[in-house]
Amino acid sequence: MATTEFGQAVRRWRDRVSPEAAGLPGGGRRRAPGLRREELSQLSGISVDYITRLEQGRATRPSEQVVEALARALRLSGQERAHLFRLAGVQPPGPECVPTHLTPSVQRVLDRLTGTPVAVYDATWTLLTANPPYDALMGDTSRWRGRERNGVWRTFLGLSDRVRQDARSRRALERALVADLRAATARYPADQRLRRLIADLRTHSERFAELWDTGITGRHESARKTIDHPQAGAVTLDCDILTLEGSDLHIMVYTAEPGSEDAERLALITALGLQTFVA
Repeated sequence: MATTEFGQAVRRWRDRVSPEAAGLPGGGRRRAPGLRREELSQLSGISVDYITRLEQGRATRPSEQVVEALARALRLSGQERAHLFRLAGVQPPGPECVPTHLTPSVQRVLDRLTGTPVAVYDATWTLLTANPPYDALMGDTSRWRGRERNGVWRTFLGLSDRVRQDARSRRALERALVADLRAATARYPADQRLRRLIADLRTHSERFAELWDTGITGRHESARKTIDHPQAGAVTLDCDILTLEGSDLHIMVYTAEPGSEDAERLALITALGLQTFVA
């Protein structure tokens, strides 16, 4: 019964959110004003098939990560999010776990930066959401599944990345990411998902294990980065990372100096979006 109610709630809230409100292109003929399943899939990183089975009551026991991703994509309030967790029969993450909830205020910030590439990561550097300009710049992040959504995993396991790096910048990034994870373990020692991530990284990456065993500390700092875009070419941007006190969410923002060639190139990339660019 709970699973059926869960599916009904997802469908009801999906119908409530317009594509424009979610930062997606609207227009065209639509049978309903809300999000299509394909659009909810893009926003949440959950497959269309699984969303369909959840809504139809054919899938049982959605995980905490699935419920959180749906709540975030559907822009649920705190009370609505808690209700969705109850319907799923899943305990909401407690204060001892890495926060993954996007508050309405954070969502409003994203909504207002419509022409600026922005992504939000949690304290483990797992991607929570990215706006269309970020996807246009870096590739379609909605295709990333599981560990692919974690920036530390992508860095140490050599997954494709458009950011140009020399040996020095790569070493600096690796050290900063390991230091960030170590800081996260100090703040959230009971988070089992974080523990599994570190164990898997140690197993699959000798470089990560080497750095982890040094006890490295430090912080991830802002930098200028050159992104090799497959169609627009190289664009050099300022990458600033804003960390929210109390939630440890990392907001990554890419900007260019106004009037510069890079600003013009970024505007072109943002305007064209994902219509012709392939990740």
